[in-house]
Amino acid sequence: MKVTVVGAGAVGATVADNIARKELCEELVLLDIKEGVAEGKALDMTQTAALLHFDTRIVGSTNDYSKTAGSDVVVVTSGIPRKPGMTREELIGVNANIVRGVCQQILEHSPDAVFVIISNPMDTMTYLALQATGIDKHRIIGMGGALDSARFRCYLSMALGCSPGDLNAMVIGGHGDTTMIPLTRLASWGPAPVSDFIAAEQLQKVAADTMVGGATLTKLLGTSAWYAPGAAGAAVVEAIVRDEKKLIACSVLLEGEYGQEDICMGVPVILGRKGWERIVDLNLNEEEKALFQKSADAVRSMNDVLKTMA
Repeated sequence: MKVTVVGAGAVGATVADNIARKELCEELVLLDIKEGVAEGKALDMTQTAALLHFDTRIVGSTNDYSKTAGSDVVVVTSGIPRKPGMTREELIGVNANIVRGVCQQILEHSPDAVFVIISNPMDTMTYLALQATGIDKHRIIGMGGALDSARFRCYLSMALGCSPGDLNAMVIGGHGDTTMIPLTRLASWGPAPVSDFIAAEQLQKVAADTMVGGATLTKLLGTSAWYAPGAAGAAVVEAIVRDEKKLIACSVLLEGEYGQEDICMGVPVILGRKGWERIVDLNLNEEEKALFQKSADAVRSMNDVLKTMA
């Protein structure tokens, strides 16, 4: 297996670090436009191999896409990070041209690759990647739902005083502060609904904290987060390369599912070796359907910006 991570910033490097430590591939390529950054970080990670006991071969390169040839999975983190006070929507104008160029150059050297999109605004960049490559929809996956769901489980575990690993909780919809939908009704601690253990008001606070989870970190750090996004990206890669058939919320193209057409949004999908295999219907109630529609309308408004750039 060969995996490429495009963008050696904080998120890309963290994705690569997780992939290397888990030995998800024999060769890992880290690519960046800035001279020496990918090479330096690749060497730094390689120097941890003896300490962390992994054998992944890590190659760093400055904008040489030939080094990515034959990649099975490509993670795209390219673009500028979100700054304090900046919405994901404001990133579109800058990041769209970057992501389009990256995807097209990768495809020239790795025509069979599965793409995992992390660049923000993630749902719109996932939709753009699908348009820019023209490849089968199952090979284009946006990572946002995996990250949002991890944050949901984090805040739930804090409220319940339990291990996040014991919780099942998912976030669907758009990957944005006002568009994501933490599914509180379906969240469970082991076999029991979390509502059996936590008051409704506290559960709603958990959902609210989840929705601003990224913005909270941006305010504290002065830039976007990287540890959780990097780990989430690597978790999606792991499900693909190990053919795990794992159920993860990811942004994928909807063609009638959840009542939506021609849009990429976070929904539960089964991930395997060839990308996402099928979308799982959660049988949402009327309130959740209304929230999903509202989220879809917001994502479409962001996608409309792409039309003005054509």
